[in-house]
Amino acid sequence: MAEAMPLGSFLATARTDGRDWLVEADEPLAGLQLRSGGELPGIVATPALLELVRKARRYGFKLARAIHAQDDREQITAWVEVDPEESGEGCTIGIANWQTAPLAREEVGAAEERRAAIERHVAELSARLGPDQEVISVDCDCAELADTAARLREGLGRRWTDLVEVEGNGEHRQPLHWRLLDGARVTIAGSQRHWKAVLLPLGRPEPGQAGFDLLFVADEPPADEVLPAADGGSGFNAGMGREIAPVLRQPIARIIANAETIRTQLAGPLAEEYSNYAADIASAGEHLLALLDDLADLEVVEADDFSAAPDKIDLADVARRAAGILGARARERGIEIDAPKEGESVPAIGEFRRVLQILLNLLGNALRYAPEGSQVWLRAEAEGGRARIVVADQGQGLSAEEQAKAFEKFERLGRSGDGGSGLGLYISRRLARAMNGELTVDSAPGQGARFMLDLPTFDERRTKPR
Repeated sequence: MAEAMPLGSFLATARTDGRDWLVEADEPLAGLQLRSGGELPGIVATPALLELVRKARRYGFKLARAIHAQDDREQITAWVEVDPEESGEGCTIGIANWQTAPLAREEVGAAEERRAAIERHVAELSARLGPDQEVISVDCDCAELADTAARLREGLGRRWTDLVEVEGNGEHRQPLHWRLLDGARVTIAGSQRHWKAVLLPLGRPEPGQAGFDLLFVADEPPADEVLPAADGGSGFNAGMGREIAPVLRQPIARIIANAETIRTQLAGPLAEEYSNYAADIASAGEHLLALLDDLADLEVVEADDFSAAPDKIDLADVARRAAGILGARARERGIEIDAPKEGESVPAIGEFRRVLQILLNLLGNALRYAPEGSQVWLRAEAEGGRARIVVADQGQGLSAEEQAKAFEKFERLGRSGDGGSGLGLYISRRLARAMNGELTVDSAPGQGARFMLDLPTFDERRTKPR
């Protein structure tokens, strides 16, 4: 452990109490606390500092190390010493060597997207929240989180923090700022793993004005599960893909997340060749994960009892979300995604997550086949009782023969080396038709491709109030 610095050598000092609240703080730490959405006094709002304070108080000895933090303007590096009080009720903090560097908006956006992509990979529950953090929809196939997911679904329209036990939530003035909830520990009854909540803000220029994506992430993968036996004890049963996929998804997702952390050097500097190796690992993991998802979805859409759960959605909003999720991939290839503008709205009837799944597939294909430096357009429109989203690219286009086969199972349009399963468009059309919609293509060689998803539009006169 590093030798402690003399008290007078600190640039700033601070003090926390037994709740890990920052009760006193000098500048510049006080300013960082407030810019990060915290209060003074209030829970420590800088994740790296909060973790150091918790460890020092829990283990009862002094900790000293460099921490990294950032707000919406600067990247900060500082040397921090945390000394727990003998009573165990709080800590004194000394800060030295405080250095800041301004963040370009591009750097901020790229860092946020990398972090969001990694968290999405390992999340075992995801929910869509409104601007006030009210629950809109929930997606979860993790057995440990089944009760939590059911409670969130039953509480649609309520703040998620009213439905889930968040560490320290009752000690703070409500409602809590989203920055304080991002990374907060949550308690899952019956689970032996430790969980955190991740809040990804949506909307610009004010983060969160369009709502949030809420993710639950565990600090370790699930315990080994026994794969289900096939019917009769041998062979392959019809539901095997759906049962195996969740078991394999988490280990593969963690491989991808760790590889991405290495590739982007979030864990520290790395020689370029090793960064390239990590990129190959992540790419292979992405391919395997996509194949698992396609096989599971194939069994779902071909089941005799398959049906969608359509609801009122905003097709333009779903298109913006798809563009945001795949924005980093587009920038890597220098492709500009022209999505519907904020404020543009096209009401439709469809199942939110299934429509998003279709658009991610269409947009992913467009980014795969469009030339570098080109554009991909997403256009939302309504006409004649139908809502439509068009995904158009500047790629090589499709011949009439290729268009006729585009939606067939395992059809890769002659591109056998593209890494796809050949199931994406087949599954997407099945999903569209399950929602009383249709998925079509219009193209010509050398003129790009236009894929069109049509859905019923929302008609106020024919819908009873809820």
